[in-house]
Amino acid sequence: MQTREQLLQAAAEVFDEYGYAGAGINKILQRAGLTAGALYFHFKNKQELALEVMHAQRTAIEPHVSATGLQRLVDITLIWSHSLQADPVLRAGVRLTSEQATFGLRDATPYAVWAGSFVTCLEAARDAGELRRHVRIEELAEFVVGACTGMQEYAQVVCGRADLPRRTVNMWQVLLPGIATDTSLVSVEVNEDRAAALWAKLGAAEGREAGRAERSGSATHADEKGNARA
Repeated sequence: MQTREQLLQAAAEVFDEYGYAGAGINKILQRAGLTAGALYFHFKNKQELALEVMHAQRTAIEPHVSATGLQRLVDITLIWSHSLQADPVLRAGVRLTSEQATFGLRDATPYAVWAGSFVTCLEAARDAGELRRHVRIEELAEFVVGACTGMQEYAQVVCGRADLPRRTVNMWQVLLPGIATDTSLVSVEVNEDRAAALWAKLGAAEGREAGRAERSGSATHADEKGNARA
């Protein structure tokens, strides 16, 4: 599993920098420090590797969001606004999704997965009485996916996504009065400070996970050496 993750991380970095066409297998292997045999053990070809990166977008964020309902939906997008500036896996997934026609794909799965996740948040919000009666959940979820897609592309051209957190906050300041009840409108927190705090919390959590993985790997390596001596 560690080798697979190593390949995905290296591939994401190369796809992010060069796009699909410019991301040669040799570049990915060199970045990963692995052999072709290791790559083809886990993936049939470059296209399969690209698909895996495309479909990894959601898992880079959602497991680290603890809020529920409308606040959860907002928080996912706030973290996303920072992650796109720093996380090559997320950036590569976004780039590959938009470039996929150039390598023979027409896969809407990444968009559909995000929309499905947003529907879940909105259903919880509706059950908690946070949404106005006229809100159509599926339509709103698809709209937010489309709005975020266009917004990040706009921000990328303007400033390399440096102002994406501000744009995301502005989006919700426009949307929330029309979809949230008066009570939930007051309680849902949407600002750049929250976005930065959520991003910092995500970084701390990932640091702890990386430390545990490193300790586990060291213990496994030591055990393997001990067994070899025995």
